[in-house]
Amino acid sequence: MWSYRAWRRQRILKRYPIPPALWQAVLDSLPILDGLSAGQTERLRERAVLFLHAKRLTALPGVDADTFARLRLAAQAELPLLELPELDWYQGFHELVLYPEDFVSPQKHRDAAGVIHEYDDERSGEAWQYGPVILAWPGVQQSGGWEAYNLVIHELAHKLDMLNGDANGLPPLHRDMRIDAWAEAMQNAYDQLNARLDADPDAETAIDPYAAENPGEFFAVTSEYFFSAPDLLHEAFPAVYRQLALFYRQDPLSRLQSLQREHPAYREPH
Repeated sequence: MWSYRAWRRQRILKRYPIPPALWQAVLDSLPILDGLSAGQTERLRERAVLFLHAKRLTALPGVDADTFARLRLAAQAELPLLELPELDWYQGFHELVLYPEDFVSPQKHRDAAGVIHEYDDERSGEAWQYGPVILAWPGVQQSGGWEAYNLVIHELAHKLDMLNGDANGLPPLHRDMRIDAWAEAMQNAYDQLNARLDADPDAETAIDPYAAENPGEFFAVTSEYFFSAPDLLHEAFPAVYRQLALFYRQDPLSRLQSLQREHPAYREPH
């Protein structure tokens, strides 16, 4: 049966082909994609093209975002969605704004006593519920490895979280997932992390302590670790890893472990 959506998809892919050498250069620049099958990398290529067609990347002065750099960003943006059906998961925004450096974001916080505190916070990324995603270009360039850091995935995880409203750590779960299992895994780990930091604010934590800011940041940080340091996340919070594996329909830990068995360079701590 003829489908307008499928016809339009194929039309976009045909109109904006990626030279094989350019796509291979993108793959070579992103160790986080190592171990994907040929079918997965081909699907990722198509989704990266569709992402760039659907979203406007606004590069501010000082950002040199050429075709290679844009594809590199798009590939990381689409990695979390690779095994999910194409259901417009990144709906509700149309633009990614690329800053040349970290930026100052005005913040407002009401404390337990009801007092409102206003301050400026320096950030490398920000996702607005009814607005664009803002990314500092150095953070985008530093993302893509197995170093427990990925600014692109972190900020777009917020957008997935916001599909249900505010970023509260509960994205729309699949029908075969249980909200109580998700809540138990996430809350227990979140509480453990906060208890560790309450006891010692300078403690070395298993994952970035920024995850303890609120449940929304916990989901974004653990999503970031799920793809960029799955071994660290699984060791620290195995139940969280299992819930994210169900949500993203992927198992980056198995992929990393296969790479470690097959390639000597991956046997070194990352």
